[in-house]
Amino acid sequence: MKQGLLHIYCGDGKGKSTAAVGLAVRALGSGMKVLFCQCMKNGTSSEVAMLKKLGASYCCCEEKFGFYWNMKEEEKERAACAYTCLFQTVADRAKKEGVDLLVIDEFMSAYNHNLLDQEIALSFLKNRPQGLEVVLTGRDPAPALLELADYVSEVCKKKHPYDKGIPARRGIEL
Repeated sequence: MKQGLLHIYCGDGKGKSTAAVGLAVRALGSGMKVLFCQCMKNGTSSEVAMLKKLGASYCCCEEKFGFYWNMKEEEKERAACAYTCLFQTVADRAKKEGVDLLVIDEFMSAYNHNLLDQEIALSFLKNRPQGLEVVLTGRDPAPALLELADYVSEVCKKKHPYDKGIPARRGIEL
């Protein structure tokens, strides 16, 4: 590939991360080098083990902060430092390691809540290596991100078991 494009998988429905994992598997199957990063998650989702087995590199924030709306101010400050550092780490790794596909799962949540430096993120996305394909997932992408994107796919919730009180299930949502 000569030109890497920017994908955004957004919306309130189930399937954004699943789509990103599917693209990562496809890329791995074609011999591409994949770096899969998760914001707002701690690496315990079932897909992580399989992506690693298939040869993807993986990283996440080592400290779990939980949902933004449950964080106290001090936790938000620590989370902002941690996620900005995580973003800088994956951006550097993508450049130095010759990554073909960079997936940043739940990027929108960290970005929208200022848990990572938005200027640093936008600068990287605008100036990423020419062949680097990037996937960002999450709800409510900012207008600046939508403008940069080459693909925007929205997953719309019509119905979800959580609305009936059914919690996330290992292997399906986790």
